[in-house]
Amino acid sequence: MHHRTSRRTLLTATAATAVAAVTGAGLAPGALAAQRSASSGQHDSATTTKRLKRIISGMTLEEKVGQLFVMRVYGHSATDPDQADIDANMAEIGVRTAAEMIDRYHVGGIIYFAWAHNTRDPHQIAELSNGIQRAGLAGPTPLPLLVSTDQEHGIVCRVGEPATLMPGAMALGAGGSRSDARRAGQIAGAELAAIGINQNYAPDADVNVNPANPVIGVRSFGSDPRSVAALVAAQVKGYQSSGIASTAKHFPGHGDTSTDSHTGLPVITHTREQWAELDEPPFRAAIAAGIDSIMTAHIVVPALDPAEDPATLSHPILSGILREELGYDGVVVTDSLGMEGVRTKYGDDRVPVLALKAGVDQLLNPPSLDVSWNAVLEAVKSGEISEARIDESILRILRLKAKLGLFDNPFVSRAGVDRTVGTRAHLAAADRIAERTTTLLANDGAVLPLSRRSHKNLLVVGADPASPSGTTGPPTTTLATEFGELGHAATALSTGTAPAPAKIAEAVAAAQGKDAVVVATYNVSATSSQRTLVSALAATGVPVITVAIRNPYDIAQLAGTGFAANLATYSWTDVELRAAARVIAGRAEPRGTLPVPVQRADDPSKVLHPVGYGLTY
Repeated sequence: MHHRTSRRTLLTATAATAVAAVTGAGLAPGALAAQRSASSGQHDSATTTKRLKRIISGMTLEEKVGQLFVMRVYGHSATDPDQADIDANMAEIGVRTAAEMIDRYHVGGIIYFAWAHNTRDPHQIAELSNGIQRAGLAGPTPLPLLVSTDQEHGIVCRVGEPATLMPGAMALGAGGSRSDARRAGQIAGAELAAIGINQNYAPDADVNVNPANPVIGVRSFGSDPRSVAALVAAQVKGYQSSGIASTAKHFPGHGDTSTDSHTGLPVITHTREQWAELDEPPFRAAIAAGIDSIMTAHIVVPALDPAEDPATLSHPILSGILREELGYDGVVVTDSLGMEGVRTKYGDDRVPVLALKAGVDQLLNPPSLDVSWNAVLEAVKSGEISEARIDESILRILRLKAKLGLFDNPFVSRAGVDRTVGTRAHLAAADRIAERTTTLLANDGAVLPLSRRSHKNLLVVGADPASPSGTTGPPTTTLATEFGELGHAATALSTGTAPAPAKIAEAVAAAQGKDAVVVATYNVSATSSQRTLVSALAATGVPVITVAIRNPYDIAQLAGTGFAANLATYSWTDVELRAAARVIAGRAEPRGTLPVPVQRADDPSKVLHPVGYGLTY
């Protein structure tokens, strides 16, 4: 313990001035001292750079290469994970624990996933984060780590309840409030910081102009570049005001694709002019807002790079456009290098090398850390990549660590978790924000709001997709429970995303004697048996209220089924579903409006509901 402390003391002494320069003495990490003059700020920046360069000059080449990597690791503990997680680590990484991985490969960052068993509960996450930082400070060159995750909220959430879950991007787009977007970022950022996560891969800056987009969809704020840009900037400011790094993704823009880059290599056919009009504005806004990091996309944009390399590996896109044209000098992180989109054209040993040559700083989650790490090491030793080039990236990474206060104190406390995570004030704010996002798209005969006197007995049926965070839902139960809290008698029946005839018959039988039926729909297609379910329920004569719990396009596919009302929630986490129940029951007004157009199912060239459409009571 003494040995470890002495190393940390050495590091703190080396970088203390850098931290003070960036964060301000006595201020929370990420807060800037407003009283500094421009001249003193320039002096402090120069001092920061000088001290960080001194650290870099003392690093071995192996340590330098390690700093470029952000890697997954299995387990709830940095030193004592469960045996199954030790086995997974040995199979995929060749180490037993996070601490061993840091010791062997000197990685500069670790990414958390729920499926890797990193995110059981806030106190466990905080201790895992502390263990990771202790391992980083125990190295030959003691360095703190960037601990990251994808906490977009909505349909992408790695940290679940009891942490506060906020509405996702498209829901916030429906609310249209920059102050709500910023407040959501502030709360989410504060809770992440409290559990030791200091880099969040959010917000999504893609403009979703393709309703068939299988990978972005409701992760985007919407289809209007200016509106998306405003909300991206608001979220960036919210996250970063809480002392964590925000990450705009996926540059140069993943919003117009029908291919999932996890499983294939999408091609974006926008002209350079279309890109500048549609895709560029949110990233430009993020940069203007002071974004700390930008994530690349594994997409081909021939108009931006005639060589048709994935953007992650494209020097014209990352160095030419992002660095030179947009003037961005922050950290550039790849999307996961395990995704098929970046592995289609080149082998796993070439991908990290080409990414660095393109202008990337952080290499995220390669399929084999050993292969990628050694490939970069060899590329530097052979002269394909100069050591000066990787020093540039390491300096950006260390500057970010200094800005976040990690050199000063990278540790978190149980008291900080209890004081910050899932507080009553945060949960109440999430509920109020969610109410302002719920969108009412149809209300035939003004069936809504439902009165407890005339529509007391409710049946809730429909899809129950797995919780994004693993801690909420199932949706039908969440809706029924909330209706019960609001004074209705509600029964839940899960019918799934593809209800079989027997399940539909069961739902129809259960609807007998009910005053209304609420149906949770999930990505309804023209051939989906969810259509059959809604039609069969409507044929009973009981009013049917459909709630699109993911994409708002369901209403177009449900045309002619006889539903009485339709709402969109943009996600199926509890906070959005509870808000929808309150709107249906008349305890809240529907205030959301569509942030994307909904085309007609029978003629997609025509718009059923335009951007900005939304009914009220």
